[in-house]
Order: sequence, then C-alpha cells, then structure tokens
Amino acid sequence: MSKSLARVKAALTELGIDTTIVEAGQTRTAQEAADAVGRAVDQIVKSLIFRGETSGELLLFLTAGGNQVDPEAASAVAGEPLGKADATVIRAKTGFAIGGVAPVGHLSAIRSFLDPRLLDFAEIWAAAGTPRHVFSISPQKLADAISPQVTEFVI
Repeated sequence: MSKSLARVKAALTELGIDTTIVEAGQTRTAQEAADAVGRAVDQIVKSLIFRGETSGELLLFLTAGGNQVDPEAASAVAGEPLGKADATVIRAKTGFAIGGVAPVGHLSAIRSFLDPRLLDFAEIWAAAGTPRHVFSISPQKLADAISPQVTEFVI
C-alpha cells in the first residue's frame, strides 16, 4: 500500500468515516472515475489545488466532476488572486500527486472550498491518495470532516 493511500485510510478512520477504499483502475479524470464506479460524473469530487499569489498558500477547491472552476470566482472567494500550483509543490505540501489528491490526509492543513453541487447527492466519490483509488462518502460527512467553505466558484 502506498504511503499516500495509507495516509488517507488513516485519516478517514481518525475522522470516524466508515468507508471502503476501492481500486478503480485509472481515475485521472472525473469521467474515468465515474465510469469505473458506475456513477454520474457530477458524483465525482475533483480536487483542484491553486496557489494564492499574495500569500503563497495552497488552497483546495472540491468541485463536482462535470463543473469547471471559474478563476475569477475562485479568486474572489479565496480573497486573493490565484495561480497554478506547481506539481512538485502540491506533492511536497499535500503528500499527493496530481490525479490522486484526496480531500483528507494532507501533510499539512489546507484551506478548502466545496462546490454546493456536490451536496445534491446522497453519495459522492473522491480520490484516495492515488490516481487509481477512490472512496465513497456522503457529501455532508465530508463537509463535517474537513469544514470547507461551501460556496459558488464554478463556471
């Protein structure tokens, strides 16, 4: 088991979230993940990391798989201009490679934002630390666990 997968599993356990991590094959895109678990693309959580251009802070935006982050809206909710976060920095700060960024189990605390579209479902699926593993969770349990700011930031 990879270190990042083990860290997500431990974080879920620590948060009291009872779920099974599934090896779903290639899940680098929301559509691949949706196909792998037999769900609608909007039930897939896309975890996107941006860098605050003023603070240098990394920020996590969790959006429904079919949505795209609106850069202007995301900057407005973050309170600063946002830029692309380098893959090396993402791995160093979160412990995850792009394509496997989980909403839990980060190496350090990260401010997060949640697309309200995800709350429309009883069950959503998120990356479990690798591009091949996912887990299911109720969106409310996820929100309770990570305390994101629930707000509009999509196109």
